Amino acid sequence: TAYHEAGHALVAMYIPGADPVHKVSIIPRGRAMGVTMYLPEEEKYNETKAGLHVKICTLLGGRVAEELIFESVTSGASNDLDRATAIARKMVCEWGMSDKLGPLSYGEKEGEVFLGRDYGHVKNYSEATAMAIDEEIRKIVEECYERTRDILSQHKDALIKVSEALLERENMDGSEIRTMIFGAEEAVKEGTEEGAEEGTEAGTEEGTEERAEDATAVTGEEAAIAEDTVAPGEGPCVGKD
Repeated sequence: TAYHEAGHALVAMYIPGADPVHKVSIIPRGRAMGVTMYLPEEEKYNETKAGLHVKICTLLGGRVAEELIFESVTSGASNDLDRATAIARKMVCEWGMSDKLGPLSYGEKEGEVFLGRDYGHVKNYSEATAMAIDEEIRKIVEECYERTRDILSQHKDALIKVSEALLERENMDGSEIRTMIFGAEEAVKEGTEEGAEEGTEAGTEEGTEERAEDATAVTGEEAAIAEDTVAPGEGPCVGKD
């Protein structure tokens, strides 16, 4: 489990465009033996083709890590494979992201959702097209698998290091893992950037407050001058004949 979750985390940290890792745990939760949590930097309502490939790679990270370390695989990657295949199928059949099949949608949904029953799919394409769809789905997943394998093979020492730390601590934050594999300088750099942003915001707020105080002082001085400058015949000290 530790190597599996470390595989997910390291792929997300080394592959460009992945969501930042928030926390990794190997404490069992329900049917899950471990979990890797991500914290997106911003809300996304749509995803690009490259972004979907990245998601598939991060999902495959656990299985690839098991294969690299133990030269075998376990059933723990079942859910990851389901989700990776589902993304690849939607890319081909719903989102028109296949270069071979083009910008077309394959399969029609029919039926009503009742008592938890999902929509059925009507096959509106030929057997030859069905074979092409299967080939494209396999191609997408296998290309992502090889990409993931290359990443973890190049950073196998980091994979082992993070896995051993997880076995000892069971829970690790994303910042702790980044410090472990990239060094303290990277963490300091991130902290410095965050501090600079906070300092800029604080400086802006202080500057705004100072300008507001100066404006209030000027307004008070102008009011005082206005009181001292009295028009002839209107002040209380002007006598009447």
